[in-house]
Amino acid sequence: MTGPAPAPTPSPDLTVDGRGLLCVTLLLRLRAATAGAPPGALVHVLATDPAAPLDLPAWCHLTGHHYLGEPAPGTYALRLTATPVPTRADAPWHRQGPS
Repeated sequence: MTGPAPAPTPSPDLTVDGRGLLCVTLLLRLRAATAGAPPGALVHVLATDPAAPLDLPAWCHLTGHHYLGEPAPGTYALRLTATPVPTRADAPWHRQGPS
């Protein structure tokens, strides 16, 4: 006897392909790709950098977006907030404002 089937993973509203990129470049790409996306959008980030499982949740914590985990190996999910904390265009791992 088998248990209930797992719930299907919802399709993302936006997919950011960061495979082969270091997290610095991945975050730059992610910030640019999500800049015009609507609040509540489900974003999947494809990443191969070993630091992604640490950097993506940290970036979400910094910006206020909701990190949802890793629905598949190498795919990271997040949901965009309506009021993200602005980050620097050249350094999305730093909040915008005076240094």
